[in-house]
Amino acid sequence: QVQLVESGGGLVQAGDFLKLACVASTRNLRDYSMAWFRQAPGKDREFVAAITWGGGTTNVDDSVKGRFTISRSNAENTLFLLMNRLRFEDTAVYYCAANRRRGTASNSASEYDYWGQGTQVTVSS
Repeated sequence: QVQLVESGGGLVQAGDFLKLACVASTRNLRDYSMAWFRQAPGKDREFVAAITWGGGTTNVDDSVKGRFTISRSNAENTLFLLMNRLRFEDTAVYYCAANRRRGTASNSASEYDYWGQGTQVTVSS
C-alpha cells in the first residue's frame, strides 16, 4: 500500500504560478510511474501529466503543454507539478497517482493503483 499526500494548492490570480508536491510513503518511489490528474466542479477527472519511474519520459496533456512541468525526486519520494501562467480554467482539485507499471506514462486513470486525497487550486480571473 502506498499513501500519497499532495500539497501546494491555493488561491492565486490568473497569470500566477504554483508548484504542487506529492509525497509518497514508499521508500521505493522508483518502482512506480506517477501522474497528476484534476477534477473541476461538475466535470470528470481529467489527465494532466505523467512521468516514468526515472523521469526519462513525460506525457503532458495539450491543455497545459508549455505551461505545466512534471518532475520527480526519487531520493525525496516526491512528485512535483510546476504550473505557470495559470488560467481560470485550471481551477480544480489536483490529484497525484502512482502506477506499478513504472515504464509507462499513461493518461488513463484506470491504470493507476494509488491516489492521493487531492489539493485545491483556485485561479481567480
